[in-house]
Amino acid sequence: MVWWFFAAALVTLALVLGVVYRPLGDYMAWVFSSVKDWRVERGLYRLIGVDPAQGQSWQAYLRSVLAFSLLGVLALYLLQRTQQWLPYSLGLPPVPEGIAFNTAVSFVTNTNWQAYSPEATLGYTVQFAGLAVQNFVSAATGIAVAVALVRGFAYRRSGTIGNFWVDLVRASFRILLPLSALGALVLLAGGVIQNLAGFTEIATVADGHQALPGGPAASQEAIKLLGTNGGGFFNANSAHPFENPSPWTNLFQVVLILVIPFSLPRTFGRMIGDERQGYAILAAMSILFLASTAALTGLELAGAGTAPQLAGAAMEGKEQRFGIVGSTIFGSATTLTSTGAVNAMHDSFTALGGMMPMLNMMLGEIAPGGVGSGLYGMLIIVVVAVFIAGLLVGRTPEYLGKKLGPYEMKLASLYILVMPLLVLAGLALSLAVPALRASVVGESLANPGPHGLSELVYAFASGANNNGSAFAGLTASTPWLTAAIGVAMLLGRFIPIVLILALAGSLAAQDRIPATAGTLPTHRPLFVGLTVGTAVLVTALVFFPVLTLGPLAEGLK
Repeated sequence: MVWWFFAAALVTLALVLGVVYRPLGDYMAWVFSSVKDWRVERGLYRLIGVDPAQGQSWQAYLRSVLAFSLLGVLALYLLQRTQQWLPYSLGLPPVPEGIAFNTAVSFVTNTNWQAYSPEATLGYTVQFAGLAVQNFVSAATGIAVAVALVRGFAYRRSGTIGNFWVDLVRASFRILLPLSALGALVLLAGGVIQNLAGFTEIATVADGHQALPGGPAASQEAIKLLGTNGGGFFNANSAHPFENPSPWTNLFQVVLILVIPFSLPRTFGRMIGDERQGYAILAAMSILFLASTAALTGLELAGAGTAPQLAGAAMEGKEQRFGIVGSTIFGSATTLTSTGAVNAMHDSFTALGGMMPMLNMMLGEIAPGGVGSGLYGMLIIVVVAVFIAGLLVGRTPEYLGKKLGPYEMKLASLYILVMPLLVLAGLALSLAVPALRASVVGESLANPGPHGLSELVYAFASGANNNGSAFAGLTASTPWLTAAIGVAMLLGRFIPIVLILALAGSLAAQDRIPATAGTLPTHRPLFVGLTVGTAVLVTALVFFPVLTLGPLAEGLK
């Protein structure tokens, strides 16, 4: 019966996403291809001194991304440090320096890692003027970078890859804002709160008293999901009934998470003039998504262990209103994207079940990945797969008429190495340096042995992948972890963006090579299978040794 419910939920998701795929994908392609600007956009361009008709080289595009992101970090840090003077501060003090830095970096990098309890730390102004704004613009930045790479494949002998400011504004105003408004209305209808009420004292059934928080949750909830951000308005995130009241809102939230990433392959196909390529990427993403979600659900339903067997199911850390299937689909969707929202405590998953969200992030979050970052991450895997195929048949690799020479392959290889290096280096420093090890073991880890290692691995994987979810047993508010994970978030976001934009510039400068009888077809099932295999081989297997010491060791005991 449970598997029938699982199948029904996936079929519902597939139907909704399938209906939206073409119109939303085509609309996004039009947004980034149109030469007309809206009046409000033209006013904004005049205000910031941008010529929307002026294309940018990849270096100029990169400078714009970095400058805008730096301003975002500084502004969000300042808001947190001065929140006691802001309206709707709820009487809360300024956020401590370390937490303010970590949070500013987290939301600007689309990670939304939260080393604090939101309702006890942040006032409403910081929530909606700081965090919610970054939810929009950090997601728009990811989409803009992906579109720049798509233009690299589509353009011929061009020294430009678009204009970052135009892409940012259009992604924010034409895509994210209208979709999030619609999503917020649906969530409001489903019972998600939206007010400025502050805390309300209520009497409990046991004659006690409890302070219930209020706040503008629905508006922030919609964009946190659509932008694959993930930061919860409340500490319990999407497990909180004020954020996620019922099973149908839970499934709707999964739709919000997946709708843009799963539609971007259509945008890619339209912009390069070959829709078959978009379907091929969609197929690879879907295969990985289905395989991972089914594996996680099966492992949680198996419920290995004494406590799950006595309880009849592995329900520790899961909400009764969602059950195992609602929790695993949500958990898989958020870790296969860069969302980081949770409706169950991943730390309480079974040992092998908890390994799956880790693996999802270690794949690089490409199935379908975050808004924008999933598409450009999958395109890197495609580039590597084309290179491997070229070696096998003895031909110079090419994709969509563009040659993939040593320079392009170096960029792709460096992109793949960034995330594992950040995760494993952070883990090594935390456990090899005596002073840091004492802090981590004594203050941060709630569990010894393999599970404690899993908590630490998960934290660095989440930060370096800009995901933001966590194994709840880890206390990450210590000086070392706030700084180390903050650095991992920064480098995990912007080093790949540097490499992606450099690749886009190199590809855009090339002319297109005509297809011949020896050209590898990259839209057929054989290449889809090669892409899936490449994704697993060059990413997840890098982490196999550390997994054997953590979740595998715990699960196989």
